[in-house]
Amino acid sequence: MTTAAPPSPQMQAVYDWIDAHADECIADLQAFVQRPSISAQNIGLRETAGWLRDLMHRDGLPAEFHELDQGPPVVFGHLPAKRPAKTILCYAHYDVQPPEPIEAWTHGGPWSGAIVDGVLYGRGATDNKSGVLAFTKAAKAFLQVRGEVPANLKFLTEGEEEIGSPNLAAWAERNKELLAADGMHCLDGSVETGTDVPDVSLGLKSVLFVELVARGAKTDIHSLNFPLVPAPVWELIWALNTILDRDRRILIEDWAEGIWQLTPEDEEQVQAKAARIDTAEMKREWGIEEFVLGRDGADAVRARAYEPTANIQGIIAGYTGPGTKTIVPNEARARLDFRLIPNMQPDAAIRKIKAHLEKHGFGHIEVRAFDGAEPPYKISVKEDISQAIIAAATEVYGELPVVNGVSAEGAILRHVWIPCVLTGFANPGANLHAPDENIHIDMYLKGIKYAAAIMEHFGRS
Repeated sequence: MTTAAPPSPQMQAVYDWIDAHADECIADLQAFVQRPSISAQNIGLRETAGWLRDLMHRDGLPAEFHELDQGPPVVFGHLPAKRPAKTILCYAHYDVQPPEPIEAWTHGGPWSGAIVDGVLYGRGATDNKSGVLAFTKAAKAFLQVRGEVPANLKFLTEGEEEIGSPNLAAWAERNKELLAADGMHCLDGSVETGTDVPDVSLGLKSVLFVELVARGAKTDIHSLNFPLVPAPVWELIWALNTILDRDRRILIEDWAEGIWQLTPEDEEQVQAKAARIDTAEMKREWGIEEFVLGRDGADAVRARAYEPTANIQGIIAGYTGPGTKTIVPNEARARLDFRLIPNMQPDAAIRKIKAHLEKHGFGHIEVRAFDGAEPPYKISVKEDISQAIIAAATEVYGELPVVNGVSAEGAILRHVWIPCVLTGFANPGANLHAPDENIHIDMYLKGIKYAAAIMEHFGRS
């Protein structure tokens, strides 16, 4: 396995500064995590954006609000290099997932920022407040050590990633010149289970959020009348049953039309990743004995990266409180997320869903598509940003990262097309989107070094 040469004395000085100022980096992450910023519930977003802007100013970094047509502001800053250099757009988000169920949290709850045995707990610890600060602290380290940054840095931190960035597209279209860059980088997520190195994703599935609504009588009806009235819950169940079979095949007509076909390069990445990750540990972490359909190894890696999915997030219908209630509910709702792989288009997917339901006798079920779905994308491992991140990971972590053709997770700004790579540095078991989200302090500090190395390698590419 390829290992890295020692960092240059100039980069070692940057890494040493990060180590010497670890207390500052940790305290700022604690304070960040202690600020609720829940986009789905519109809680604390502008206040948290203001806190981040002030922190960047304190650290000597430019930062200003850019207002969207709706929603919380983007925090944007441009820090040019003193000499001609490439420009990297550093994308992150300050919003977080809802913390519920609150009772499942330990260590003081979702906003404690508590550090227990070298692990910092709280919503956003990994997703994505540590990533936000990795960018800013890396830039500060360069300014403190060298008095300059190795590349032109643009910081874009938004507050709606967790709900699909519905208001970012229009702003991005108006600000193409502002966002112009040679490469884009998102620090979000964790290292791969069974390895100590980052997962470098050269593409991203798009997430299409859809709500299906079945309606019956104008109000709930006594269940004595079940033979006579529509049954929205059953209608919804029957409709959902036409979408996916037990082998996880999506049954919507022409759903996979024109989707990405794996290249030899893609397959090589699949095989290399399968040889390095620990699928047994993944199962233990998730509390399952086996992957579905007997998948494992390269088959599991390939399915996770390149298979379109149809997932039911939740179903809302009827009465589920104490005791019983003899009613036929007048409405039932199901929320789904469809993950689309490259060459699948969200608008076409919506049309196919509606046509499918109509064909199968469920044209009366309303299909609501949430705003914000953008096309999936994929770039080559040969792009300068890809090569810079692979080189940076090898330098900081001591061996080649795991290269992934398409990520199954996350969302990145895709409205102004720039070659973009998604990578993360948190520990496995970080509990993203779950109670007791966390990050190991040593992984966080190494992540700051990783961000610095990316800036350095891209700046000289």
